[in-house]
Amino acid sequence: MAVRRAGPTNNYLNFERPVYELDQKIRELEDLSERNKLDFTEQIRSFRGRRDQILREIFSGLTPWQRVLLARHSDRPQMRDYVELTFSDFVELSGDRLFGDDKAIVTGFARVDGRSVMLVGHHKGRNVRERHAANAGSPHPEGFRKALAKMRLAEKFGLPVVSLIDTKGAFPGTGAEERGQAGAIAVNLAEMSVLRTPVVCVVIGEGGSGGALGIGVGDRTLMLEHAYYSVISPEGGAAILWKDGSKAPEAAAALKCTADDLAEIDLVDEIVPEPLGGAHRDPAEMGRLLREALARALDALAREPLDALLERRYEKIRRIGVWREAADAK
Repeated sequence: MAVRRAGPTNNYLNFERPVYELDQKIRELEDLSERNKLDFTEQIRSFRGRRDQILREIFSGLTPWQRVLLARHSDRPQMRDYVELTFSDFVELSGDRLFGDDKAIVTGFARVDGRSVMLVGHHKGRNVRERHAANAGSPHPEGFRKALAKMRLAEKFGLPVVSLIDTKGAFPGTGAEERGQAGAIAVNLAEMSVLRTPVVCVVIGEGGSGGALGIGVGDRTLMLEHAYYSVISPEGGAAILWKDGSKAPEAAAALKCTADDLAEIDLVDEIVPEPLGGAHRDPAEMGRLLREALARALDALAREPLDALLERRYEKIRRIGVWREAADAK
């Protein structure tokens, strides 16, 4: 798969439109410079400076809903992009040894910064054919069973697991339910909680409900700056709360689903910064930043004795949902 390495996107969200014309002018000057061997260095530098200033202003005040839109951006790097940008020596492993091979979840051996790992992740697909094959990243039960089988293989060989999360949610279709969708997710939750090898989970885009949690239990949870992680999509939350899907922006704020919100309540251990303007504007830099974050997490986990690691994982899971009630102020 060809990965766009750097440069402005061809697709702009509404709040990104102020930089569209500047991006176009930069492209035109770069093309002229290359075709006619002319030097437009100063002009290009000036336009880039103005564009970057506008991007800083826009991204310094993003709303939760705008972050959700960034997490869904059509040019945002996906799991198979990171296979090239962050990892090396990837050897894909297919099938659940029971029903079939779910393309919504990709698994295989890989290396990251010199470390051998078992890589597991959702993949949505780039074009119509890919998205159809991968069900737009919404796994069937065989996808979760494939992921668990490969995690158990990692446990057998003493390899850490790296899980890249990017899904709207598990597929709720009749066939998936008949083949045990809820049970497959539940088994993964239980088994990952006691898997005897380090597990690092990273929300790279959308973290949707049980579809995300099915490969999302681990020792460290990282989250990209403009990803989101929620029990339900903002549109679904709006439909339930207000019977009006158009109130998705209000629901996004109420759900507290951004990286900042989740880090504040310790559901996320580290926020991985994105390049200026989001991961889609510079996939290569995003791949480098993710590689560095994974190296830090894996190094820290490798220093812990396995039994201590499992005890800490158990304590971490048990803390989820705990709250404190403040005394009434009178």
